[in-house]
Amino acid sequence: MDVGKLVAVIGDEDTVSGFLLAGVGHRTADSTNFLIVKSDTKLQQVEEAFLNFSQRDDVGIILINQHIANDIRHVLKDYDQTIPTVLEIPSKEHPYDPEQDYIMQRVNMYLGGGN
Repeated sequence: MDVGKLVAVIGDEDTVSGFLLAGVGHRTADSTNFLIVKSDTKLQQVEEAFLNFSQRDDVGIILINQHIANDIRHVLKDYDQTIPTVLEIPSKEHPYDPEQDYIMQRVNMYLGGGN
């Protein structure tokens, strides 16, 4: 029987907690599929979590709060794989801005609306 892929979450405490309550969380002795980013979380830790999630065979989607994605935009711009798919999502404190979403920028470029 094939086992489905996990959803990884990088976000603020409210976002990650919501997804964990919905059943998205997965923890083993070695790793988890989520990172709670707080004000004292180092940027390097966020970058490492993204790179780790993007290289795992058991992760199919990476959800990341858009305001956190903006902090690691340099890493996201170099990411060119289809799976795991990276989706930027809003948080309670930061609304979604499609102009900052690199996937929406690429779609816009392919449709001829880009710069």
